[in-house]
Amino acid sequence: MRAPVLAVGDGALGFRNALKEVFPDARHQRCWVHITANVLDALPKSAQPAAKRAIQEIYNAEDKERAARAVRAFERACQAKYPKVVKRVTDDEDELLALFDFPAERWIHLRTTNPIESTFATVRLRTEVTKGAGSRGAALAMVFKLIESAQAHWRAVNAPHLVALVLVGARFERGHLVERPEEAAA
Repeated sequence: MRAPVLAVGDGALGFRNALKEVFPDARHQRCWVHITANVLDALPKSAQPAAKRAIQEIYNAEDKERAARAVRAFERACQAKYPKVVKRVTDDEDELLALFDFPAERWIHLRTTNPIESTFATVRLRTEVTKGAGSRGAALAMVFKLIESAQAHWRAVNAPHLVALVLVGARFERGHLVERPEEAAA
């Protein structure tokens, strides 16, 4: 398997450490759904709506510079009362904003691990209901059929042709291609 250019994870240290060990050149993108849930869970209910809007301003920003400004705004708004919550965002800022170094069309796919998790949630739910599938072969067949059925409802990947450009090292700024590898070599 070739090393991924970017791996999206929920922030678990095991994933980060394994990524560094197996694919040291791969970048890590923190999942915005997980970070949002972690931040909101650490806040009182009254502060959650404003914090959620502030977080959405970060990951929905038009480019990395605006996202960084939104992080600073979040920090200014919450630092006095909730410094530990702010630290959850600012300590991982590079990993939270990594997606902005890739094609804008792909940002929606790079923000979260939830499409993967929701697929396996379907499998987990069904396997818990059946209380085991009997044999290993029956379990694999059931998992295969559940995922095959689920894929009919999956959202299509935006701009799949851009993945090849990322793999050969094309550079993107503000989500737009700024240099093609063959132009750089010329």
